[in-house]
Amino acid sequence: MIKSLVGRIAGKGSAPQDHAPASSGHGTPPRHEPSHKAPAAAQHAADGEGRGKGGGRRRRGGKAKAGAAPWSVDEFQVDPKEGETRFHDLGLRDELMQAIADLGFKYCSPIQASILPHTLQGSDAIGKAQTGTGKTAAFLVTIFNDLLCNPIEAERFVGEPRALVIAPTRELVMQIAQDAEDLARHCDLQVATLIGGMDYQKQLNRLHTTVIDLVVATPGRLLDFMSRRDLYLDHVEILVLDEADRMLDMGFIPQVKRIVRATPRREDRQTLLFSATFTQDIINLSEQWTYEPITIEIEPDHVATDSVDQKVYLVSSEQRYRVLNNLVRSDDATSVIVFANRRDQVRRLHERLRKSGIAAGILSGEIPQAKRTSTLAQFKEGKIKVLVATDVAGRGIHVEGVSHVVNYNLPEDPEDYVHRIGRTGRAGATGVSISFASEDDAFLLPDLEALLGTRLECTHPPAELLV
Repeated sequence: MIKSLVGRIAGKGSAPQDHAPASSGHGTPPRHEPSHKAPAAAQHAADGEGRGKGGGRRRRGGKAKAGAAPWSVDEFQVDPKEGETRFHDLGLRDELMQAIADLGFKYCSPIQASILPHTLQGSDAIGKAQTGTGKTAAFLVTIFNDLLCNPIEAERFVGEPRALVIAPTRELVMQIAQDAEDLARHCDLQVATLIGGMDYQKQLNRLHTTVIDLVVATPGRLLDFMSRRDLYLDHVEILVLDEADRMLDMGFIPQVKRIVRATPRREDRQTLLFSATFTQDIINLSEQWTYEPITIEIEPDHVATDSVDQKVYLVSSEQRYRVLNNLVRSDDATSVIVFANRRDQVRRLHERLRKSGIAAGILSGEIPQAKRTSTLAQFKEGKIKVLVATDVAGRGIHVEGVSHVVNYNLPEDPEDYVHRIGRTGRAGATGVSISFASEDDAFLLPDLEALLGTRLECTHPPAELLV
């Protein structure tokens, strides 16, 4: 399996399991296979003899390297810098380094520098980090480097990914999958996305015509594929649980537990868990799902305040829309995301902006997935200037060049504030966050300040925004 895990199995086979031996996760296992204690190559070789059922599942031999023009890491020069970790320092495969060079990454973010030296050696990890910290690249680099260093030479079967990433929202899954495609562009590794609201058959065709290495999925759609026996998780070598706290809040944990039980036991896989908060529930879950993990914490105040100019405008309920309308028409507001707390608020706000002649789009759970995807694409391309979103839909928005984030309502959960303003000031750029506080929600400010560890200065809007 993945590096160092064979040693784990041989030396620590008596360690307690976090669940019963892995099955397909949906009743009687459809296949009888060797124990997961066997090395991956041997197990797949054994599978090749007895795998006759499962709907005529396709198979293929080990991957051959594509005849691409040779590339050398010498073409990607990055000077050492005190206090910084270069990707060069991590011993990554050249195929991965070439993609990193294409993407313009030079130095690791704090969470990447802290976690990658451990995860690249096969260690389980728990990371406390908000979005915008580079955690997605951290776990994708871990996955791809490991798969490249440990190819399966024996026959492989469709519907059996080697790595799995679970995330709570469709938008976040799609963003992770896009980042994965970018990092895998020079690797012979295949990525599949499984989300609800999109054509099941198209996703199934992708799974059954290509031997997939990485699946990125929401819990509900993943269980759909498992229950229909279109996907098997008993060969998963690396499991990533992203935004575990949000999955807990959204009631997904029972589903995630079913999914985890369908993977190899925790001693026989590498598990990476990321959460914005470490509540007792999250700590308990991490103890069940990880094996001797390292723990990395990136504090939210560092994330929230370094690159974002945070402002709080004291407005009446009647002034909110007037201030917003004038703000989005200003010259410096080139790309704006507006957050509201409820779907009905988002819907009414979107309608008012469009009636005012503003090129605006909407992202919320009641919008069909295909429409949400096209809206997000238009926003990225600059065809839409303003995007109005709920917190759940907004979790997956990773767009460079967002100039302003507007909290039309203060979020009831302080953690959502950090996630909201993290949509701007990304990738070394600076951004502006403007929050409206009125008689309806100003009482939420102390909790925000407690989380951030700093006081938010409250002012009245400039006169030009009130006309």
